[in-house]
Amino acid sequence: MNAWKKAEFEQKLRAKGDRYHIHHPFHVAMNSGRCTRAQVQGWVLNRFYYQVSIPLKDAAILANMPEREQRRRWIQRILDHDGAQGSDGGIEAWLRLGEAVGLAREQVTSLKHVLPGVRFAVDAYVNFARRAAWQEAVCASLTELFAPEIHKERLAGWPQHYPWIDASGYAYFRGRLAEARRDVEHGLEVTLEHFRTREQQERALEILQFKLDILWSMLDAMQLAYRIGQAGIGNE
Repeated sequence: MNAWKKAEFEQKLRAKGDRYHIHHPFHVAMNSGRCTRAQVQGWVLNRFYYQVSIPLKDAAILANMPEREQRRRWIQRILDHDGAQGSDGGIEAWLRLGEAVGLAREQVTSLKHVLPGVRFAVDAYVNFARRAAWQEAVCASLTELFAPEIHKERLAGWPQHYPWIDASGYAYFRGRLAEARRDVEHGLEVTLEHFRTREQQERALEILQFKLDILWSMLDAMQLAYRIGQAGIGNE
């Protein structure tokens, strides 16, 4: 089979957005204002494990990059989450989101509320990044193609749906709007350049689907655990 031209290949990558976790029933309910306080808190607690694992994933990719110019660009992702001088970073912003939904920092950082299914899925992603060729790990990051839309929905709908959430908690979503677009530019550049044959391009689509499945599986675990109302976690 002939390789797809770059524009067609990019279109096929973007078409994977139909399986993005914005369409998961749990996420649809949350963005529609149909989640309880406990369910929103549970989502924030579990997603924190993903947030603190992102720099580990990016550090693993960085360690596998032989070219200095690529490392110079990729390292910014770690700084975005861990923070740097003059910037608290995404992990700190997520902790503020936890406080905004009524959780103590210790509840979030202890990771004791992280569901086994979420932990398993996130660990699988980090392990993939450690073991795969760096270009494949970069390809897996392309779920960021679809991230701006999910952040826009939260910023537009949550203040009305969940007036009990302090507005200071939305800083993470606002920050990721710009960061995700920048990261996508780099990730696409690497993927379109590296995956050139039809076989390689099919492999890239499989990798992106793997990452989409990771995000979907995390919500499967949360839906199973939180679909029935329970006492507010923040009131333990």
